[in-house]
Amino acid sequence: MEKDEWIGYKIKIRDRLKAFACNILELSAEFSDSARSRMLNYQLTKAGTSTYANFRAALRGRSKAEFFSKLSISVEEADEAEMWLDLIITTKLIDNERIKILYAESLELVKMLSSLRKKIGN
Repeated sequence: MEKDEWIGYKIKIRDRLKAFACNILELSAEFSDSARSRMLNYQLTKAGTSTYANFRAALRGRSKAEFFSKLSISVEEADEAEMWLDLIITTKLIDNERIKILYAESLELVKMLSSLRKKIGN
């Protein structure tokens, strides 16, 4: 992959992660005020926004090792966000099209980030 393509690919991922984080924040308004909902909302919001924050930190990494480390955290947070979304859907805490779309996007983001980490690790 050429240098410009590589930079463009990382920017594309960054922009998708930003959109994902914004959509998670919008979804957070849909939770009820029960203790269970507050806990799940908090966990999902942390994981969904942290994915974006850690990827941005990876892009500013001073070395390949630092990039890989922050990227690995981003993969873990994306996987955690996917898990929380799955749990919310399974328990029908929120049952609408928005959460299903976010869940599908979380699966794609985990795949993209994992694939990127695998390429960097080689």
